[in-house]
Amino acid sequence: MRRLLTVLFLIALVALGGAGLWYRSYLLTPAPGHGEAVVEIPKGTGVRGIGSLLAAHGVLQNDLRYLALVYFSGLRTRLKAGEYSIPLGMTPPDVLELLASGRTLRHHVTIPEGMTAAQIAAVFAQDGWVKRERFLALVEDNAFVRQLGIEARSLEGYLFPETYTLVRNETDEAAVIRMMVARFQQVWQTLNVAGAHELNRHQLLTLASIVEKETGIGAERPLIARVFCNRLARKMRLQSDPTVIYGLPDFSGNLTKADLKRETSYNTYLIPGLPPGPICNPGRAALEAVLHPVDSDALYFVSKNDGTHIFSSDLADHNRAVQRYQRAQQPPP
Repeated sequence: MRRLLTVLFLIALVALGGAGLWYRSYLLTPAPGHGEAVVEIPKGTGVRGIGSLLAAHGVLQNDLRYLALVYFSGLRTRLKAGEYSIPLGMTPPDVLELLASGRTLRHHVTIPEGMTAAQIAAVFAQDGWVKRERFLALVEDNAFVRQLGIEARSLEGYLFPETYTLVRNETDEAAVIRMMVARFQQVWQTLNVAGAHELNRHQLLTLASIVEKETGIGAERPLIARVFCNRLARKMRLQSDPTVIYGLPDFSGNLTKADLKRETSYNTYLIPGLPPGPICNPGRAALEAVLHPVDSDALYFVSKNDGTHIFSSDLADHNRAVQRYQRAQQPPP
């Protein structure tokens, strides 16, 4: 009997030793391969589910040793949801420490100046950050707009164009919009607004959005802003093509004479003064241009078809510029 107990004891020691070596090899063996694996851990995923996801991406083996490591290391309640870039070649303890650290993957999304809210929604929706329809619904949600401290009927114009850093599982439509509006508020506070203009903030933003759409040449913005300021002071219609286009839900891409005669609240060939709100989301340069336009008596400008414009202070000069640069470019009927 004693001999049997001794044999069983020795077998147990061997088994324990083997199990220890098996477990130790798991701890020390890095995952095969090179490069990185991007693994997204959804919120609410349990320990076993995390193990399955990590194994599916070749980051570690998901067996009893994984469960033992999680529990013995005290990381069971510390593994965080999120999207991680995990270098292949890490050992299992290092992988779990990465998940416990919460060092999730950061994504950079750039919104250029001059985009409309609909275009911005499409950019964010493209990579799954938002649902386009939900984003646009919030942009027009009166209660949500007021909640953000904006006195306007929508957030068009207040979604500041910039490069934003986003994190999976921490970003939704409301969060993206709040971030963009907060950035607008920050930028606005840095501008020299006091005494710069008789227009209120919403009107200045509307004018800046028109300037943004009229030219992509930075040096021209203050002069284009001056043209519109001069026209407003003389109670002349702004006659801005981009405002007309914004008011056409079915715009084909080719602005026609019929479009210029179509009655909308944004058709500045027909309405006096500014349209009811911004036609895009302008950047800092356009805002500064309307706050501090250059001195000029210009009232007109026309495209030279190279991105720049010719400016005129009287209608005769303007008509000559139109004849030279626009009508001369039109094909014969």
